[in-house]
Amino acid sequence: MFIGKNLEITRRAFLRRSSQLAAVGAASSYAMGLAGMSEAAAFSSAGGYKALVCVFLYGGNDHANTLIPFDDANYARYLDIRGRSADGGIALSQSSLANTVLRAPQGQTLTDDMTLAIAPTMPRLAARYREGAMAPLLNVGPLVVPLTKQQYESGNNSSYPRPAKLFSHNDQQSTWQSSQPEGSVTGWGGRMGDLAQSSNTNSMFTAINASGNAVFLAGNEAQPYQLSGDTATTIRGLTKRVYGSNDVSGAINSLLTTHHGHMLQADHAQTLARSIEYADFINSALASANLSTDFGSGNGLAKQLRTVARLIAARGSLQVNRQVFFVSIGGFDHHDGLIGSHEALLGQVDSAMDAFYRATLEMGVADQVTTFTASDFGRTLSSNGDGSDHGWGSHHFIMGGGVNGGRFYGTAPKIAVDGPDDVGRGRLLPTTSVDEYSATLAKWFGVSPSEMPSISPNIGRFDNPDLGFMQAAT
Repeated sequence: MFIGKNLEITRRAFLRRSSQLAAVGAASSYAMGLAGMSEAAAFSSAGGYKALVCVFLYGGNDHANTLIPFDDANYARYLDIRGRSADGGIALSQSSLANTVLRAPQGQTLTDDMTLAIAPTMPRLAARYREGAMAPLLNVGPLVVPLTKQQYESGNNSSYPRPAKLFSHNDQQSTWQSSQPEGSVTGWGGRMGDLAQSSNTNSMFTAINASGNAVFLAGNEAQPYQLSGDTATTIRGLTKRVYGSNDVSGAINSLLTTHHGHMLQADHAQTLARSIEYADFINSALASANLSTDFGSGNGLAKQLRTVARLIAARGSLQVNRQVFFVSIGGFDHHDGLIGSHEALLGQVDSAMDAFYRATLEMGVADQVTTFTASDFGRTLSSNGDGSDHGWGSHHFIMGGGVNGGRFYGTAPKIAVDGPDDVGRGRLLPTTSVDEYSATLAKWFGVSPSEMPSISPNIGRFDNPDLGFMQAAT
């Protein structure tokens, strides 16, 4: 039944795109983009430019060594659970955190009077927090309904449903990105793209993936435009002779782009045709987008974010007002070797996100572009030796000029194993849902209240459709 439902959604989306293409005709070089216009009117009168950029940390980020208790009492609990790294444990030293403490503002008190520090390799994000451009969201994760520990442990999944296939990489990556486990055909970024297409002249550039395949940007109508490195994805055999023959190149072109009777083959051919047709156009736009911001070298995430920054700089040429982007970095599955490797990865995230923020300042769009992190899941507070295992709730960061930064959002979990926030070995039961996270971003982006359930399908079951970490839309 689930597969059939998803195929029906795909069929309807394909038929809508096909009928729209027929309506505008094939003469215009932008016909395929115009054919993707959304039926929803939520963005039809949206003014100005806005973009959301999802930074996905593949593998399940160890949140407990990303935001670490710094005050003496809570640090002692953390150290007791994780153990000193000098003795083979996975706790960071308290002294290493002195320069990256994130003080809560006056009037905000965290659980057990906790003071938190960000990882010592993330000094740039610490600085952005202090200047009010970055906000941490505490203990967020996929939830179907609000859950207490008692409800979770009751095993009554009909009254207290939980997300399917918890603690599984593929399923929880998909659940974070789409609200469904592996097999989902749309993500909440793509569903925002469905609504946003009508505000873009060239709607094929609404959702752009600078990383690789991910359900996050797939919509019922919007389909992600994928780039590879600094350029649009191209097929070399279509742009030059193959084996010295133009006929071979032409045959490959025909095979890849000819329409077929099977709907999925036809949709695939249409997607390839779009990529081929617009590669030169988008590469030309990228070539004209000059930025002086230094993104450094040897950092794959920074390279992806540099491409995103150049696309934003080219927004006039691309004729877009609303965009959703996806970038990623892997390597966070630290069942072992956590100390050293994890800090190095977080250092790459810190450098890349800060460079991207500086680029938005250079372009004068810092308050119009919001970057946020996500990951498969958090990890266990308890150590398995020299690493940690799959968990559930985690901590994440939101950054941009439109962020109400310099304070914490969500609820800080107690530093304890078998505590009120723990469903086993320090696996956090989320106190904030991904639906609340996505709805808050969607509201800032311009999604109307009536359309919000299409983005965040469980939002009606939660009390906080707006968590407050974004400034009011203007």
